[in-house]
Amino acid sequence: MSGEEEENAAELKIGEEFLKAKCLMNCEVSLILEHKFEQLQQTSDDPMNQVSQEDGGWGWLGLPLVLFEFHTWPIPWFSVDNPTGVFEKSLQYVKRFSRYKNPDAVRQVREILSRYQLAEFELCVLGNLCPETVEEAIAMVPSIKTKGRAHDDEAIEKMLNDLSLIKKFE
Repeated sequence: MSGEEEENAAELKIGEEFLKAKCLMNCEVSLILEHKFEQLQQTSDDPMNQVSQEDGGWGWLGLPLVLFEFHTWPIPWFSVDNPTGVFEKSLQYVKRFSRYKNPDAVRQVREILSRYQLAEFELCVLGNLCPETVEEAIAMVPSIKTKGRAHDDEAIEKMLNDLSLIKKFE
């Protein structure tokens, strides 16, 4: 054994790179892909032109730009004239499994979950799967009950209630 600690997501031992990584919920990816599709449809001559940054670089979504710095445009496997199956299937998938459709609701979900000092992957799992009970949330993300973290059952219940209110009024 090399002396490195074994990874265990239940205990939030997932490696330094993964802890620092920015993750996106399906609903965020859906909004990004829909926006890119609309932009490409509006582009006249060359649908592969770079995306304009005049909107603040995804400011329209109300999310921090850092969430999207991993992706460079254009998308090489997609054009309006010849959309590929990869893009279409990706968009269909994230639309199907997105729990929130409204951009304001998506922003609110990330804001609410961010208040609880969750790791990015924990935030995305909870935002994607929308557990209804504390027990479901802990089963999906056991690390939220890790010793030394401030997530008692009442805090988790409040977080789930806040999320259900967003879904209810979306």
